[in-house]
Amino acid sequence: MRILLVEDHPELGEWLAKSLRQAGYAVDVADRGDHAEHFLLSQEYDGAILDLTLPGKDGLDVLRGLRARGSRMPVLILTARGAVDDKVKGLNLGADDYMAKPFELNELEARLKALLRRSAGFNPVVRIGRLDFDTVSRLASVEGRPLALTPRELAVLEALLLRAGRPLAREALFEKVFSLDQEARAEAIEIYVHRLRKKLDGSGACVTTVRGLGYMLGPEKTDAP
Repeated sequence: MRILLVEDHPELGEWLAKSLRQAGYAVDVADRGDHAEHFLLSQEYDGAILDLTLPGKDGLDVLRGLRARGSRMPVLILTARGAVDDKVKGLNLGADDYMAKPFELNELEARLKALLRRSAGFNPVVRIGRLDFDTVSRLASVEGRPLALTPRELAVLEALLLRAGRPLAREALFEKVFSLDQEARAEAIEIYVHRLRKKLDGSGACVTTVRGLGYMLGPEKTDAP
């Protein structure tokens, strides 16, 4: 899942971006409202965490522009403006959730997961073969045994689950896993796909390469008797 974090406080933005990356998200950070709008116009995101009081352009104006373009991308407002009137205005303009600072990180992550899960149309538990993926806890298991995945392996699995049964281009998968400020080439995604394939061995789910189209997650094919 690729997230845009819009936060003008450097220390808070850096800490929150690091925490979300450790949880398996690809995170881009904008510290100005006009920069955030540029990101939203030029990149594809699964969701955004949006501050309101920003240099360059107010967060509500960024949100207003996003919804005017017809985007249904989930947006969680995270701001020091916690008055009821501010909350009502933000929600009426199209925010999906609203949190006031100070905040607890585990609550923020839980709310973000819920927004992304609803937006993607996930059931609470997705099953492919003997692989179960809990979209609430973001844990994968095979017949009840936890599957040990690194944050990037988890990000690859989650991105492919979103399109289970349909191919996802290598470049698009790369953008779901790596943020703009991370130095990596699109070819790096092949390493994580290879590692994920090894960990899915025997699960009844597999990642296949669809020539010219990318990677696809689906049930492992068995030879007919």
